[in-house]
Amino acid sequence: MTLNRRKMIALGTGATALAMTGTPAAAHPRKRPSVPSDEELARSLSGGFRSRYATVNGVRLHYVTGGHGEPLLLVPGWPQTWWAYRKIMPQLARRYRVIAVDLRGMGGSDKPAGGYDKKTMAGDLHALVRQLGHRRVNIAGHDIGSKVAFSFAVNHAAATRKVAMLDALHPDDRFYQLPLLPKPGTGFPLWWYAFNQVQGLPEQLVAGRVRHLIDWFFAHSLADQSLVGDFDRRVYTRAYDSAEAVRASNAWYQSFHQDVEHMRSYGKVTVPLLGVASEVSHGEFQQVLPTLGHDVRVVKLANTVHYLPEEAPDRLARTLAEFFS
Repeated sequence: MTLNRRKMIALGTGATALAMTGTPAAAHPRKRPSVPSDEELARSLSGGFRSRYATVNGVRLHYVTGGHGEPLLLVPGWPQTWWAYRKIMPQLARRYRVIAVDLRGMGGSDKPAGGYDKKTMAGDLHALVRQLGHRRVNIAGHDIGSKVAFSFAVNHAAATRKVAMLDALHPDDRFYQLPLLPKPGTGFPLWWYAFNQVQGLPEQLVAGRVRHLIDWFFAHSLADQSLVGDFDRRVYTRAYDSAEAVRASNAWYQSFHQDVEHMRSYGKVTVPLLGVASEVSHGEFQQVLPTLGHDVRVVKLANTVHYLPEEAPDRLARTLAEFFS
């Protein structure tokens, strides 16, 4: 895969959009996609996976679990669900008790009015871990999930064995320097940051049309569009196509100001910390991640842009298994 190596501010968030070959898909009707239930999707994966629910912190969380061994929490990001890890869950289930979670506001989980700062969402996961009877877990998060995973490790160190951040960093003061209109050749406008900050309007514009948004991100972030096929896009579309789902996912971004405030008070991660970066975010990870922990390593997955669990599932599964071993 040949990448356009324009320098881009890769602070890691939402679908990293480096312009690549690909044409946005044609318009899709507003009819809700017909896809299998989470239970059927879970059962389709080898490893004995099952769809489950748990009420923690007053929020009903959906999660999919399977496999045997030490617990490994997988946390997805926007605009995806636990299904983003479908390609690596069977591999990891051979060595770990895998728990892939839909965050509050995501997929089959509740979408409450508030609590979308990453510290609160990390608290949700900590309560889930305790309810499942685990004392310590390994945790890996991608995109928004990476920010939550970092917050989990900082705020619940005693419950964290090791943590892996996949292609996204926790919000900090540098986020306020992100340009909406970067100079030509210096970056890509992170327009969805601003769009998702707007209250009320996105759900009016996007609800019932979210497939257009999903296709745009994959068209601009995958050299091979088959890596996330029509079926998978229909799964994601079902999860985000309602006004309630759009409002909840926007709240992950609207909470960035609170996340930045929290970050100012955090110390370093005290457990082993792994950063798995794409071609786009690798430089930023190398610069920033060593300042966030005492035992840090950074790995680049070559020829990737952002959706690591789907772009390079075998390499990612090996990298995580080696780190968490």
